Amino acid sequence: MTGDVPRILGVHAHPDDESIWTGGTLARHIERGGIVDTVTCTWATGTPRHLELIDALAQLGVDHPPKMLGYADGGVPESAPDQPKFVDSRLNDAVGAVVEYIRDVKPHIVITYDAYGVYGHPDHIHAHRVALAAVEAAADSHMYIDRGAAWQVQSLYFVTIGEEQMAGGWNRLVAKTTDPIAIPGTPADRIDVIADVGAWQAKKWQAIKAHHTEFNRSRTLKSMAALEPEALERLMSIESFQRRDLVPGGCDLF
Repeated sequence: MTGDVPRILGVHAHPDDESIWTGGTLARHIERGGIVDTVTCTWATGTPRHLELIDALAQLGVDHPPKMLGYADGGVPESAPDQPKFVDSRLNDAVGAVVEYIRDVKPHIVITYDAYGVYGHPDHIHAHRVALAAVEAAADSHMYIDRGAAWQVQSLYFVTIGEEQMAGGWNRLVAKTTDPIAIPGTPADRIDVIADVGAWQAKKWQAIKAHHTEFNRSRTLKSMAALEPEALERLMSIESFQRRDLVPGGCDLF
């Protein structure tokens, strides 16, 4: 660790997820002197959204380039020409790539989505599965023996949205892309961390806005930008997580 500050790795499905779901946490962590690495599962290196991702991470203070797995975003074939959709990719290939990166950068904490992908997005759910499999395999010296020395991640943090947060505004936004009946939010007793990141909200919003391509396409982001400042602050200032420790005591991010 850098002093007492752990190194964290975020595993995300798309460019912009790192900012929307964890932007405050990442900015806070960088200010504490921590190191942040990211894996983004869709979009190829050199595409517009990859370049916007680099800009977004810079807004949060992250200076390590993102690791791009280079799979196609579902419904956007130009995201990774001639590559399979992420949800159709061979699990072993995706897991192996993340295992190698974990063993290379040696994070103490891995952040990804909860088992439902926060709101049921198939790419998010698949990223959750890939991240879990990779974390477990990375610690086993018998797995992926050509991908570096085994490394044990200490804790997993899963992005989630609580019932109150969902009812307080998130449901109206994510309903733009999914069935609102299927997004009740996570019960309070299943949430381990509710982080107040209001002090880093401005950096988080600047990072989100760096994803210009998605703003031009996404009804969700357009609706977010149209919110009154107070409503936007309520959405941006809280980031919630489920925590799973993989070693005794785990690693406390907050």
